[in-house]
Amino acid sequence: MTADLGSSRPAGRSELDIVPTVFADNFAVEFQAEPEVVPAPVPVAGDLPTATEERARHRVERLRRAFRVPAMLLLAVDVAAFSAATLLTGTAQLKGLVLLLLVVALYQHAGLYRSRFTFSILNDAPTLIGRGVGAGAVVMVLGGLQDGRAGTARLATAVLFVVFCLLGRAAVYHGIRVARRRHRLQQHTLLLGAGQVAGTLAENLLEHPEYGLIPEGFVEDHPLLDEGERPVPVLGRYEDLTRVLVEHQIDMVIVTYGSVREPSMVSLLRACDRLDCEIFFVPRLYELHTATKDTEVLWGVPLVRLRRAPFRTRAWTGKRIFDVTISGLGLSLIAPIMLVCAAMARYETGSAIFRQQRIGLDGRPFEILKFCSLRPAAVSESTTKWNIAEDGRVGPFGRFLRRTSLDELPQLWNVLRGDMSLVGPRPERPFFVDEFARRYPWYTARHRVPAGLTGWAQVHGLRGDTSIADRAKFDNFYIENWSMWGDIKILLRTVGKVLGAAGR
Repeated sequence: MTADLGSSRPAGRSELDIVPTVFADNFAVEFQAEPEVVPAPVPVAGDLPTATEERARHRVERLRRAFRVPAMLLLAVDVAAFSAATLLTGTAQLKGLVLLLLVVALYQHAGLYRSRFTFSILNDAPTLIGRGVGAGAVVMVLGGLQDGRAGTARLATAVLFVVFCLLGRAAVYHGIRVARRRHRLQQHTLLLGAGQVAGTLAENLLEHPEYGLIPEGFVEDHPLLDEGERPVPVLGRYEDLTRVLVEHQIDMVIVTYGSVREPSMVSLLRACDRLDCEIFFVPRLYELHTATKDTEVLWGVPLVRLRRAPFRTRAWTGKRIFDVTISGLGLSLIAPIMLVCAAMARYETGSAIFRQQRIGLDGRPFEILKFCSLRPAAVSESTTKWNIAEDGRVGPFGRFLRRTSLDELPQLWNVLRGDMSLVGPRPERPFFVDEFARRYPWYTARHRVPAGLTGWAQVHGLRGDTSIADRAKFDNFYIENWSMWGDIKILLRTVGKVLGAAGR
């Protein structure tokens, strides 16, 4: 075996003996203390107790109400304000929808439709006015190219819309605060850490229900606050995080200063990726922290909103649509090339398609397809042998397939049927997943998203006999920073490498 299992560092303990293992369909499960790190089996949604599933469904429905009701109300107010403005200015035309769509897009980009701790019309007024009037100016210029009067009228519509919008949102903001004080539209909140900062935050949340957060308790191994000093109870240790999130139907996690070290906290917070939890953290030296659009202020303490995991955003749906479109077109356009490859592979190896089990989303196995470049002598050889690049049994056409990466083309079918994505972490065989997970606790975090035909690690040359640790870090970086344009860049770079015969 020629596999590079990374550095020589042995499978070691994290600083607090907390090692994440696997992620399930809806839940990141099980944290296991060492001495010996053994990856836990991957559970699926069906393995969860019925009561747990029911609690999860109720929590998701409540979370949707807490987050979506304010967003829906604010969107309705903006649409009503725009309708009133167009009626008063006489610009109720189909072209006026362009202005409305532009305004909504700008407001959405500024975060004016998301749920927040504090709704203040005075805080939002500069953004509402600036973006609303700015959209009107853009539409005025575009409309003025055809009709100067129509363009001016649309600017007047934008100005009047902003006035109605401010009045309407002021009323909605007041209504949300009243509902929260009456303990509606509340979000159950968990504090990681049980020190002075966490205790102060919990007390402030109990005294100020208008923030819309109900502190359920702390998670901490070694609480600094005595039992009599805690306004809410300690619900468990850090290793119990997933259980606490599910059992207490947690919607919001606030990370404070606790006993766990920051490197271990990264793995802990990834437990929230498969749950619909919002995550905030108290920044170090928070007294000097400047508030931004990603900052919420909770009774004088700034909290930084952790970017929502990309695979939990609406844009992720676009990734699947993109996958289906490109893979379908690709299979149609390159079908003749694939037929030739299949015929030559069959002639040289006796088999056209090679099937192999790989590990994909949430640690679930699937069957990957490749053109056959070598027929293994035994099934065990294909599942446990790391690299066949230097195998003398690989024929001339097989080496050509591997050097040009044409052997990967059948995986377009894997992409089309949903086993894989065009871009993502490259899938590995179960045998090696177990090996790598023992050495690198963060390796299994790659399985939060579907495996890919190509990936961020591959376009940086991390394939074949290269560091597994580096590959896992690149893959996790890709997951945390995913964007559609990022996928397109990776695909373009992949095409360049394929055309340059930069394969194995």
